[in-house]
Amino acid sequence: MHAVILAGGKGVRLKPYTTTLPKPLMPIGDSHSILQIVLDQLASRGFTSVTLAINHLGPLIRAFVGDGNRWGLTIDYSEEDRPLSTVGPLFGLKDRLPDEFLVMNGDVLTDLDYGDLLRSHQLSGAGLTLATSERVHRIDFGVLDVEAGRVVGFREKPSLHYPVSMGVYGMSRRTLEPYPAGLALGFDQLVLDLLAGGDPPMTYPFDGFWLDIGRPEDYDEANRSFPQLKPILLPNRPGPIEVAVGERADPLAVADLPGVVRAGELT
Repeated sequence: MHAVILAGGKGVRLKPYTTTLPKPLMPIGDSHSILQIVLDQLASRGFTSVTLAINHLGPLIRAFVGDGNRWGLTIDYSEEDRPLSTVGPLFGLKDRLPDEFLVMNGDVLTDLDYGDLLRSHQLSGAGLTLATSERVHRIDFGVLDVEAGRVVGFREKPSLHYPVSMGVYGMSRRTLEPYPAGLALGFDQLVLDLLAGGDPPMTYPFDGFWLDIGRPEDYDEANRSFPQLKPILLPNRPGPIEVAVGERADPLAVADLPGVVRAGELT
C-alpha cells in the first residue's frame, strides 16, 4: 500500500514556531515529531511506500526522514517550486502512483486505521473517500422554525451534529486524470468537481481520536495530552527514532536538527 503525505505547507497559523521548523517536524511530547508518529503508524498498518510532498523547509524533512529505511518504508519526494494547495501536488505524480492510494495532511494526529480506510476505498469503487469525524456545535440561542412569518417550532439551545473531513483520504488515480500538472487546487474544489461530474465521494466515519494541529491551542493540547495518547498513537513504538542527515553525517536526534526546539522550550 502507498501513501502520499502533504507536508509542504507553511503552517501560518502556528507561527512563530513554524518560521524555522516545518509543521510536520514539530515535537510532540518532547520525544517524537508529528511526522515520525505518522510514519510509525503507516508502517504498522501495512504500508510499504510513501511519497512526501514538500515545499516549506523541505530540506529539514528530507534530513529527518531520509529514504525511510528506519521505518521499513520506501520513501520518495515531490518538491513544489510554488504552492499548489492540497490536491495540486498530486497532479504531477500521476505516473508514480498506484491505482488506489492514501492521501493525508502531514499535521494530523489520530488512531485511525489507515490501512482499513484504504481497503474500504478500494472496495467502494469511488474516486475519493473522505475519513470523517462527527463534531457537535451547541447553539447558544433559542432557534425558531419559521414558515410564512409564523413560528412553527422552537428549540432551546440545540446541538448540531455534523461530519467533518479529517484531512485523510482514500483516492483513485483516475480522479487526478482531468487535471494538468502544476495546477493549484484544493480538496474543497475537487469534491465540488466530483459532485458536479456525478461521481460523489464516499465517507469513512471514524469515532476515535483525531486532532488537526492547525492552531497553537491544538498544539498545546497535543503536548499536554501526549502521555495519555502515546499508547493509543504508538502502541508498538516505545522510543524516539534517530535520524541521519545524508550518508556523511553521524546520527542525530530530531531535536538536534537545525531550527528544532523541544516542546518545553516553546514560549
